[in-house]
Amino acid sequence: MDSQKEALQRIISTLANKNDEIQNFIDTLNQTLKGVQSQLSQCNNALENSEELLEFATRSLDIKEPEEFSKAARQIKDRVTMASAFRLSLKPKVSDNMTHLMVDFSQERQMLRTLKFLPVPKAPEIDPVECLVADNSVTVAWRMLEEDNKIDHFILEHRKTNFDGLPRVKDERCWEIIDNIKGTEYTLSGLKFDSKYMNFRVRACNKAVAGEYSDPVTLETKALNFSLDNSSSHLNLRVEDACVEWDPTGGKGQENKMKGKENKGSVHVTSLKKHTRSGTPSPKRTSIGSRPPAVRGSRDRFTGESYTVLGDTAIESGQHYWEVKAQKDCKSYSVGVAYKTLGKFDQLGKTNSSWCIHVNNWLQNTFAAKHNNKVKALDVTVPERIGVFCDFDGGQLSFYDASSKQLLYSFKTKFTQPVLPGFMVWCGGLSLNTGMQVPSAVRTLQKTENGMTGSASSLNNVTQ
Repeated sequence: MDSQKEALQRIISTLANKNDEIQNFIDTLNQTLKGVQSQLSQCNNALENSEELLEFATRSLDIKEPEEFSKAARQIKDRVTMASAFRLSLKPKVSDNMTHLMVDFSQERQMLRTLKFLPVPKAPEIDPVECLVADNSVTVAWRMLEEDNKIDHFILEHRKTNFDGLPRVKDERCWEIIDNIKGTEYTLSGLKFDSKYMNFRVRACNKAVAGEYSDPVTLETKALNFSLDNSSSHLNLRVEDACVEWDPTGGKGQENKMKGKENKGSVHVTSLKKHTRSGTPSPKRTSIGSRPPAVRGSRDRFTGESYTVLGDTAIESGQHYWEVKAQKDCKSYSVGVAYKTLGKFDQLGKTNSSWCIHVNNWLQNTFAAKHNNKVKALDVTVPERIGVFCDFDGGQLSFYDASSKQLLYSFKTKFTQPVLPGFMVWCGGLSLNTGMQVPSAVRTLQKTENGMTGSASSLNNVTQ
């Protein structure tokens, strides 16, 4: 019996050691081979059976009766012989190396041998002398300091700014990109010059990569920008930045606000005058004599039959240009300039402090230049858009067909005060286009215009 116990003890020890080995192997599998689920499952089953057999063998050591002990020992021996733990191959089915796999790089190796490496293009240089700012267009020209026949195209970037000199890192505007430029110059056209300057930079690109940016260049893009001054506008005009429209309910709306509920349902007295001396018809409208007074500190609104609004920026020097377009159904309008002293009842062209051209499409069609209550009929077709050129220092105010640049009329005078752009509208609307340079065609015409056109002194005393 002692020999059997010793044999059983050795079996138990073997089982215990094997049990520890399996447990350690399972730990290894859990850490490094989480994907080998089938092998792990088999090991778990073997471990479970082995633990059960170990527990049974341990209890058998306490059996006192020899026959029962011998029976238990034989069972243990048979089960140990058949235990799956002894049949398992305790070697992972995967490893941490790739010796069992090989990647065929022959095709890639051949491709690498055919690669041609292109150098990064050098930075171009923008030539400010060759750059041109004219007619609300900017032409930017550049060159390569070193010849590079691998360059495929260029990328030009630009942005507006109010700062002179080099671009500021924290400028308020982002760069705009123009890609795939094949030549060494590019023209941006149809711009609105609503900033003092524009920054430009360019980079060269080959088929593989873009090079460094050129040193940035800043070009001046100064032009007259103004909006309509709503505080000066007649109550029957609706003003929105660069547009003005006739609104026959404007005065009535103000009256109703002042009179309150007591006038609900009342009929307002209206009248339709035929023709005033100014040629500006007096429409059917509500009297605004009881309108609220103007805000203190601001100029009085235009009133009466002066359906006028002024620009919000005074011209004190230099040459400036802007354009005006009337709605097709506009019955009467004037375009010109006026001193700030123009009275709230004054009409453009009827005083010595205002100059304009007037278009009348009501009852009869007339087109005339007006100043100081004198009128000069213009025997030309009214254009779709009117260009206004003001040379403050030279004392000249000229009007053009904005499309063809044909001269319509030119005033010669001496401006003794700053002038404001002025507009009169009745039954229709006008839209403005500002931020414009003086067109090249207008500058050219100025050289031949003197002595060939009418002036303020040539206006006769004919009234309309």
